[in-house]
Amino acid sequence: MKVTFLGTGTSQGIPIIGSDHPVCLSDDVKDKRLRVSVLIEWDDAIYVVDCGPDFRQQMLNSQCKRLDAILFTHEHSDHVIGLDDIRPFFFRQGDVPIYAHKRVLKALKKRFDYIFIDEAKKYPGVPSVEVNEIENKPFKIGNHLINPINAEHNRLQVFGFRFNDFAYLTDVKTIEDSERKKLEGVKVLVVNALREEPHHSHFNLEEALEFISDIDPERAYLTHISHHLGFHEEVQQRLPKNVYLAYDNLQINI
Repeated sequence: MKVTFLGTGTSQGIPIIGSDHPVCLSDDVKDKRLRVSVLIEWDDAIYVVDCGPDFRQQMLNSQCKRLDAILFTHEHSDHVIGLDDIRPFFFRQGDVPIYAHKRVLKALKKRFDYIFIDEAKKYPGVPSVEVNEIENKPFKIGNHLINPINAEHNRLQVFGFRFNDFAYLTDVKTIEDSERKKLEGVKVLVVNALREEPHHSHFNLEEALEFISDIDPERAYLTHISHHLGFHEEVQQRLPKNVYLAYDNLQINI
């Protein structure tokens, strides 16, 4: 399995428009972060988790030419608003399969009603999707079994996902012990770490490191990063030896 970090930034990305914060002004490419998403190449399948406002650019950067599924963690704009940019995939391969919680599907149908309406009523060129509602129990895409991990983003339910030895969680603030047990034995864990100061809906760095220590993976990567966390190279030097600050276009193998 190969994982590409398409974006590792928070909802505004880095740099933030109009900001003169030192991290936003950094020349280090690792300090420039698109909105959070990953591409997973598992055997002959290609999956993306979330498609935010930078989705088009991320697909160009990754040179992705086929998409077997999009999995959604939750319905916030920085995770879903790029859905219209699936059009090139639709034109080549037909309906694009999407997997999401019932509530998320409802939100997508409201925002992108023109995608979900009856085919006979669609404007020419509008993409279509294959809708798959998921619950907090394992589901299959083709031959691959995927296990959702239920968590809370302040008061909003979100899904993380475990793909065999790889688990991806973002926008997490709290997670029950019963859900943590689903991560036992995972080799590579990705989790959000917004900044050092506490936040109402995201792990801060301390919380993320405590969570990683509890799960005890072989390797862990931090994502959904704010400019307030600091410069990439400086933060990396302070992390435990098996914890890495992810950056855009980083590729890892599991």
